[in-house]
Amino acid sequence: MRGKNLKIRLFIALAVVAFAFLRKCSQEEVNPYTGRTQAISLSPEQEIAIGLQSAPGMAQQHGGLHPNAQYQALVDDVGNKLIRSSVANETPYEYEFHLLADPNTINAFALPGGQIFITYALFSKLENEDQLAGVLGHEIGHVLGKHSNERITNANFWKIIAMGASSVDLGGVAQQYGSGELLKNGRGDELESDDLGVKFMLKAGYQPEEMIDVMEILKAAAGPNRVPEFQSTHPDPENRIEEIRASIEKYKKTL
Repeated sequence: MRGKNLKIRLFIALAVVAFAFLRKCSQEEVNPYTGRTQAISLSPEQEIAIGLQSAPGMAQQHGGLHPNAQYQALVDDVGNKLIRSSVANETPYEYEFHLLADPNTINAFALPGGQIFITYALFSKLENEDQLAGVLGHEIGHVLGKHSNERITNANFWKIIAMGASSVDLGGVAQQYGSGELLKNGRGDELESDDLGVKFMLKAGYQPEEMIDVMEILKAAAGPNRVPEFQSTHPDPENRIEEIRASIEKYKKTL
């Protein structure tokens, strides 16, 4: 009887896993802005809705919006210049740029659908408009790369896999492997966004070499006790610099 139950559980697990893979394959499409094939489960309208719904809470976590209208206007001007001069202007996304009041957390991030944020802690360390363009161009790259959409789709895939594996006591292993896959995708997202950011900067007339200086700022801010790259969702700034240099050389030849 125990053997029969095990066979039934194994059959259910295999059926669930097969369903998850078929579902993921059916969701694969070519990203029109990057040319990369991705598993995508959200429409642009759903991405926009998620971003708009999440934006107020994200701002609140960082002390709200910065009160200086002049600083905010600069962020808007640079961000919109990058949009107008690139393929981003041809997308259905609704781009909004937010300067957050947070004076301590050096960060910038993008929500699905075009909500883009930079903290004052990072903004205040930037030395010129080109560096700001590098940061915002990178975040626009996340939006066009549909990285949040892809992560949500992958997370749902691994959730289904874990459900099937749990019927034969392998759920924990599947969940750990899923986390590893999502971590790897996160690193790839960052490098793809750096590459797109360089492209957007050149098209808008900014100096992409300034993005390298942004990496130096991030490296200096992290200090000598940086988290090793394999434990982080962001590649080490030193490795990003090499990739950015390669992107600059590539796009200066083709644009």
